[in-house]
Amino acid sequence: MPHAYALHVTVTAPCLCCRAPREFVFSSPSDQVVCAACVNHLGSDKAERRDLEHVAMWERLHADLLFNHQGEVESLRSAARADAEEIARLGAQVAQLTSVAAGEFAADDVGGVRGLIQNDVTRRAERNTELANRRIDRIMAVLWRFDRLHHENDNKSALCTCGKPLAKCPEYLALEPERQALRDWERKNLALARDNKRHGLPAEHPELEKNPPRR
Repeated sequence: MPHAYALHVTVTAPCLCCRAPREFVFSSPSDQVVCAACVNHLGSDKAERRDLEHVAMWERLHADLLFNHQGEVESLRSAARADAEEIARLGAQVAQLTSVAAGEFAADDVGGVRGLIQNDVTRRAERNTELANRRIDRIMAVLWRFDRLHHENDNKSALCTCGKPLAKCPEYLALEPERQALRDWERKNLALARDNKRHGLPAEHPELEKNPPRR
């Protein structure tokens, strides 16, 4: 059966044998959409070999995905901790610099210099804090998406929503220590969204879809 993929360029398409996404360069519409690993699977007499090799291939792909997901979750958790520490440091710096700036001038502050310095220091520190908060929001939004795919099944069957037992789901276990912090962040940002203020919730959050912000 002829295919409709572009010719003479690299395209990604699902192999018609193993169904995995593969890269192809087609020279004719009649070229087979079958990857190199599956060429030897063609023919009804090779079904058993084909099935065994497909199972092994998908097991390898699944293991790679799990490894990558675990690494990404750990990286996001580390970044969130670092950003929280930076916010605390900047907050302390704002208080310290404001106090120092105020103490450097006498009560008869000539020309309002003390106020100018205080305002500039405060604005810079507040801007840095805002940028750090936005980065945390982006990280927490990613964790929220992971949590949507990997949390306890509603029927309380000790299964993750991905279908695995909770104790054997790497994503569920990686998220578990941060789940309360994630819930606190979600509640805080839901309140901001309801007050029509800037928030970090993903656009696909169900509460935003049910109750869009007022214009």
